[in-house]
Amino acid sequence: MSLLDSSLWEVIKASFQPAIWAELIKPIGETLYMTAISSVIVLIFGFILGIFLTVTCPDGLVPVKAPYITAGWLINVLRSLPQMVMIILMVPVARLFFGKSYGTNACIIAIAASCIPMYARIVESTLLEIGKGKIEAAKSIGSTNLQIITKVILPETLPGLIRGFTVAVISVISMTALAGMFGAGGIGDIAVRFGYQRFQHDRLFACVYILVILVQLTQGIGNFISNRILKTRNLI
Repeated sequence: MSLLDSSLWEVIKASFQPAIWAELIKPIGETLYMTAISSVIVLIFGFILGIFLTVTCPDGLVPVKAPYITAGWLINVLRSLPQMVMIILMVPVARLFFGKSYGTNACIIAIAASCIPMYARIVESTLLEIGKGKIEAAKSIGSTNLQIITKVILPETLPGLIRGFTVAVISVISMTALAGMFGAGGIGDIAVRFGYQRFQHDRLFACVYILVILVQLTQGIGNFISNRILKTRNLI
C-alpha cells in the first residue's frame, strides 16, 4: 500500500498486517546478526584504540607524541567520511576477506570500520574524565601503569564507557539500515527495495517500527546497566 493512493492512516493500519511481519522475520535476523557481530568488533578495536589514545596523550601515563598524533589523525580522517563513502571504500577489503563485495558478512567490515573511530573517541573522552588526583594517588603507592588502567581508570569510568558503547551500538543499527542499499540484506534492504523503489510504504513503516524498537531497547539496556553500577556505588 502506498501513500500515493492511500491515506496515512490506511498505510499505518496496513503496516501491521501479519503477512508483512512474516516477511520481515528473516531481515530482522540479518539485522540482528550484523548488529551483534559489528558491535563486538567495534567494542574490541574501539576500546583498545581509545585506551591507546588516553595512555599516549600529552597528559597520559606514557606520553608518546608521534604515535598519538598519527592515531588521532587517522581517526579524524575516518570519522570525516560519510557512512556511504565508507561502505564504498571497504568494497575491496570485503572482497579480499569474503570473495565478494556484497552480502551480510561483507558489509560488517564497512559497518565496523565506520563506527570504530567514533567509539575510540568516546572511550578516550570518557577515560580522560577521571580526576588526576586518583591517578597520582595510585602512583604514590607504587601502582604500575597497567594496574592504574585496570584497577583505577577503567572501574571508575565504567558507567560512562557503557553509555558510550550504547551510543556506538545505536550507530551500528543505523549503519545496518544504510548497508541494505549495498546488498547487505536486513531491514534496510526491505525499506529500500520495497518502501522506496516500489512505493510500498506499509512495508517501509513496518521497517521503521522495528528500527525504533531496536534503538529503544538498546538505549534502555545501556541506561539500566549504567544506572545499576551507579546505584551500587551510591552515586545516584
